[in-house]
Amino acid sequence: MELKYRNKNFYKVYGFIEDFKTKINPGTLLMIVALVTMIVANSPLQDWYASLWQLDFFLGVGEFNLLSHHGHALNLLHVINDGIMTVFFFAVGLEIKREVLVGELSSVRQALLPIIAAFGGMIIPVLIFYGTGNLQGFSPEEMKGMALPMATDIAFSIGILSLLGKRVPLSLKIFLLALAIVDDKGGILVIAVFYSNFTAASFVDLGLSLIFFVVLFVGNRLRVNNKLFYFLNGLAIWFLFLQAGIHPTISGVLVAFMVPARPALNLKKFTSGLKHDIEVLETTIDNREGENIVLTNNQVHYLGRIEAAADHAISPLQDMEDSLHDVVNYLIMPLFAFANAGVVFNASSLNLFEGVSLSIFVGLVAGKVLGIFSFTWLAIKLRIARIPSGMKWSNLGGVSMLGGVGFTVALFLAGLSYPAGSELLNGAKMGIIAGSVVAGLGGYFWLKATLKK
Repeated sequence: MELKYRNKNFYKVYGFIEDFKTKINPGTLLMIVALVTMIVANSPLQDWYASLWQLDFFLGVGEFNLLSHHGHALNLLHVINDGIMTVFFFAVGLEIKREVLVGELSSVRQALLPIIAAFGGMIIPVLIFYGTGNLQGFSPEEMKGMALPMATDIAFSIGILSLLGKRVPLSLKIFLLALAIVDDKGGILVIAVFYSNFTAASFVDLGLSLIFFVVLFVGNRLRVNNKLFYFLNGLAIWFLFLQAGIHPTISGVLVAFMVPARPALNLKKFTSGLKHDIEVLETTIDNREGENIVLTNNQVHYLGRIEAAADHAISPLQDMEDSLHDVVNYLIMPLFAFANAGVVFNASSLNLFEGVSLSIFVGLVAGKVLGIFSFTWLAIKLRIARIPSGMKWSNLGGVSMLGGVGFTVALFLAGLSYPAGSELLNGAKMGIIAGSVVAGLGGYFWLKATLKK
């Protein structure tokens, strides 16, 4: 009775989680968390919220602390942004590898248009930030945020597009998804090049990390399926990147590229073996026996064979991507939003018409539309690429505006560009949130007006 009761409760919880996922997509959840965070950051809990992220963490043995940089313990904000967000970038790396191998980026013909569009969506916003920054007389410190409006948030943008349901042509969804993935590549490259503090002393740590990469490479060639193998090697590489001054989230992407995309057992061998094992199991069944029986050793053996074979029939890449999907969308990204979306409303942050707030806002709202649309238009008119079936110039404008929803990666870059707790960071967050909201709403209503009912 106790076992049945537990199973009943388990299915209730599982059903609640599945129901929650169908009603609230990741983009909506992020919006709710961002709103709650801004309320907390401007409430009597403001001091508690600010001090929470300064808590130091220790994870190690004796004097060794895994969560440290050159002997200094990481605080909670760094643990989230430099540690937990590595899992987010690992998932992004898995998605990029899958798309390059078998998805929308697997052929030049398929990938060319969204790649060109993504370049436009990165270049024009950066130029707008630079231009408006020069007009306002930005200091070198303020100019560090030049890359902030180049990011597109996959969860937010796809989530908004999904609100329009079946009215959205498949070609538009594919175009926006491929564009956002290429955009993520650009963001990762910017982090690696401009936000790492690599020095001559880092060569030892970098050299040690290469040893673990070699181990991963060998595991890839041997199609090792064990998740712990990739986790432990990835953890070592993350720590060494942190010590070397290379932004540790980059390790997540690089480790993801080492995960095998081919299963150790192909489906043909799996199904033939499955038929054999099931036939053997059928011969062990005694129809005279009741339902609740203890399995024989032989039955347990063949059921174990089937379970092990099923694990080997799914590639590690697909298995990990599927396992991390909900963890990233419903846990890691909301946690990141709660840690980073706390805009303190004051006279400077509420003024969107000056400073970094203005440059980011204009870059996201106007720069993304102009960049994505113009580069796509040029590519098609110059016959470099063809317009996808079902896409029209009118709804391309709406999708281009959705590209301006740059929440997650933009906030991540803002935390790297400006000092924690500074007015510059607060203003940058305000520009990102306001720009993302306006771009999201603008893109939604644009598409709602132009798509067929």
